[in-house]
Parts: sequence; structure tokens; C-alpha cells
Amino acid sequence: MNTRNILFLCTGNSCRSQMAEGIMNKLASDRFTAISAGSVPSGYVHPLAIETMREMGIDISHNQSKSLDLYLDAPLSFIITVCDDAKEACPVFPGKPITAHWGFEDPAKFEGTDEEARRFFHKIAVEIERRIRLFLALPESMPSELEYQQAVRNIGNQ
Repeated sequence: MNTRNILFLCTGNSCRSQMAEGIMNKLASDRFTAISAGSVPSGYVHPLAIETMREMGIDISHNQSKSLDLYLDAPLSFIITVCDDAKEACPVFPGKPITAHWGFEDPAKFEGTDEEARRFFHKIAVEIERRIRLFLALPESMPSELEYQQAVRNIGNQ
């Protein structure tokens, strides 16, 4: 079975999209190749994102913050924006990939103690994993492409 490419897009590509990439690749690398990028890449992966993923058994320590420009011509099946700014900045990609917005609060902007920040990163990672599991539970085929796209988009409301 061929894997399909799924791009998780955020503004900085330092937290949410990196965690989504790691979670998807762990849960479904036999079905999907997850990648992540940012509309304005931060240039680093947030240390608490790396730590949170490590605690979940996922190694993203070698990931890099990348620009979405790298993927403008890539064969993408899905593009999932995970922050509101990236949703607004998302360009049109060739090939008619299914697009959806699954917004999450930005853990990089969290203000509090180190322990509170760790808990917040974990909370966001759990939310991302829950939505990815909902996505993976969708049937492989639906009566129409439009219904499938709507089902993927509806995950962002859950």
C-alpha cells in the first residue's frame, strides 16, 4: 500500500506542527508520511515539544523548523493547519489536496512556571493525538470526496 503525504502547517513550525508530524508518523507510518512546515519558520524546534514527545515515546529531536516553500510542489494528499495564522497564510497547493484546519492553542506562547508549561505542552500534545486518532479512524473511502473532506474538517471542531 502506498503512503499518502500529509503536511501539518503552522506559523513557526516549532511546536504544534512538529508534534503532529511525530504523532502521525508513530501511529500510521504504514499509511501516511507526515511532514511539517511553517509559513514563517522559527528556525528551531521548541525544547518542551521535544521533551513532551520523548515522554510519549516519540523522538523529534532531529527535526528542523522548515518553510512551507519546500513543499509547494510536493505531492500532498492532505494539508492540516494547526494554528489560525497559518490557516490565513496557507497558499494554494497543486493537486487538490484535502485541506482542514485543526486549531490548537500555542504552547510556545504559554506563560507560567516551567512545570505549568510542561503540563500545557502535554495537554496540547494529547489534543493533537486525539484528533489524529479520529482522522485515522475515518473510513478509507466515503461516498464522495466532498464528504471525506468535510469529515476531515469536522475533526477540527471536536
